[in-house]
Parts: sequence; C-alpha cells; structure tokens
Amino acid sequence: MECGVDAVKELLSTLTSDERLGVMLEFEYACPDKFAQLVADAPQWTEWMA
Repeated sequence: MECGVDAVKELLSTLTSDERLGVMLEFEYACPDKFAQLVADAPQWTEWMA
C-alpha cells in the first residue's frame, strides 16, 4: 500500500488467479487495517482477481 494501488495491481497482474486469491487472503489476515485501506481506496479490487 505504501507504493500505491497501481503497484498492487501490477503485482497481482503477474500472478495466476489462484495466487492472486492467496495473496489477497493472506494480506487481509496479516494486515487487516491496510487491507481495509485498499478496499476503501479501490473498491473495484475484486475485478483485479479475474
């Protein structure tokens, strides 16, 4: 999150859909406050999972 939403999107674009899901689940578990910030800053984040 320190690098911005675009950096998160770029990272996720390099992963398979299963890897993206795993990263987001781990992110939510490990950093719930930052995950909530991502959801607030980019509510369309679920579209990145496709």
